[in-house]
Amino acid sequence: MQARMKNPATVLPNALPAIQGLIKAVHQGGVPQEILELAHLRASQINSCSACVHVSLASGRKAGISDERLWGVSAWREAPYYSDAERAALALAETMTRLGDRSGDAVPDELWDEVADHFDERQVAALVLWIATTNLFNRVNAAIKEPAGTTWG
Repeated sequence: MQARMKNPATVLPNALPAIQGLIKAVHQGGVPQEILELAHLRASQINSCSACVHVSLASGRKAGISDERLWGVSAWREAPYYSDAERAALALAETMTRLGDRSGDAVPDELWDEVADHFDERQVAALVLWIATTNLFNRVNAAIKEPAGTTWG
């Protein structure tokens, strides 16, 4: 499989540094790396982004997440491998990724309160930006048909 074009973030000179700056800011938000990796993987699974799922699995392993926990993400509600904080982040990732699946409140107050029970404001900001950035990656990769095993930049 070959991508339709080079990644747009590498074609436009200012795009990649801007995205990298956003990623750097997210990683300074105080959310444990494992939680960021799990949220990235779940959103990427929902969006069927093979390139991002591939990256998530490699990054997750590098962050120390067991294969069992990585493989269980698609069924996290039924799997016993996740903390309450991880479950809140996974639920937020699903909800933010599936905005069109609900009418009214895109992120219900009940979920927002659950996330806020586990993360401070800075961490919630990092999670929201990370999930949104993941969705950016997923949509770009889907549009250009980026194959698994390639990376931006």
